[in-house]
This record gives sequence, structure tokens and C-alpha cells, in this order.
Amino acid sequence: MDSVISLKNIHKGFKDVCALDSISFEVPKNQWLSIMGPSGSGKTTLINILSLMDNPTSGEYFLLGKNVADLSQKEHLKIRRETIGLIFQQFHLIPYLSVLENVMLAQYYHSSVDLEDAKAMLDMVGLSHRFSHLPNQLSGGEQQRVCIARALINNPEILIADEPTGNLDEKNEGVVLELFQKIKQNGKTIILITHNPKLGKNGDRMITLSHGKLINDEKIS
Repeated sequence: MDSVISLKNIHKGFKDVCALDSISFEVPKNQWLSIMGPSGSGKTTLINILSLMDNPTSGEYFLLGKNVADLSQKEHLKIRRETIGLIFQQFHLIPYLSVLENVMLAQYYHSSVDLEDAKAMLDMVGLSHRFSHLPNQLSGGEQQRVCIARALINNPEILIADEPTGNLDEKNEGVVLELFQKIKQNGKTIILITHNPKLGKNGDRMITLSHGKLINDEKIS
């Protein structure tokens, strides 16, 4: 199976602190990989590298077969817009834009705006009745579903979700996890970062970080 992501001996240091220490792993296409670890384990640093928001101090990162070190900043930006969809614990929705406009904003920064595509994506996450609502008129679970629609609107190959249910109750957590299963069934590769073992075990595979080191890599299903 082809790998969409390949990390080889990734190291990241900040002054006297080693945030990542010789991290190596591959992510095949259409796999749901959960990245586990407590606070301070290196998860955030790893996410920043995977999403091209930071560079490793040393080591190699291949994304869709390309060594990202060989790519220009313009190419990095293009990949972030077209290849990677990002979902965070905080929703980062524009408060004065409607649900539909928040999703279409991601289209605007990609290439062109397509109203019907945005509506279809919101329908996919179960929010066809909320097009005109503002973010503060939605529940936390509904806001996160808007974020999922926004992350997927440009049809990225990889979805990176950083603690996506951290602000949600158990019911809405279940709704989001069901959406992730649907997204995977549609052929996407999912990388889920969490400190919650129950959440992490929903994937195909789980790796665990501790003090910047990869200490476990196990197949779940």
C-alpha cells in the first residue's frame, strides 16, 4: 500500500529542549492513524511538522512521495490548501459570517467559490438546516461539524484533527467520530491527535509518544 506520509529520523529541538527525538513512521493511504500521548509528549510539535507549519531540525519528511525540504514556501502553502485539511479543538470560525460563508471562505483561499459544493458539504455533516446561522447560534457539536465541512471542502487527501472532540460532550463526540468513519470510507487518510485512549482506539492504528520519543506503534483493526 502506498504511503502518503513518511517520516525518517525526525528530530526537532528548541534551544536545550528536544521536542522530537528520531521519529520514524509511515502512513498508508486511507489509514486512520491515532497519535497518542500526554501533554508535553511532542504531539503538537509533530502536528506542526506534518501540516507544514514548522520544519524539523533534522530528518526527512516525505509527503505524497515528495521531500518537503525540497519544496518552496509557495509550494508548502499550496499543499496546505489543497492536500491537507485541518481540524482543531478550538473552532476558529469567523463570528460575523454565516455557517455557509465560513465554509465558502476556505474555498476562496483555495481557488474559486462554489455555493452548491459548500451546501453539499454541510449537508454531508448534517447541517443543511443551518446554512444561514451564525456560529454563536450553534451548539459546540454543530460548530465542530462546520469545521469538518470547512476542512473537507477543497477535497484534501489528508485530514489532520488535533483533539477535535476536546470541547464536546459524549453525545457530540460520537457524532464527530461517526463522521470520521464516513470520511475514511470515502478514501481519506486521517491523522487524529488525542490524549484520550478511548478516542484513539477508533482508528486503524495507534502510535504513542512520550517525551518526544515514539514508544509504541500498534495495529487496532
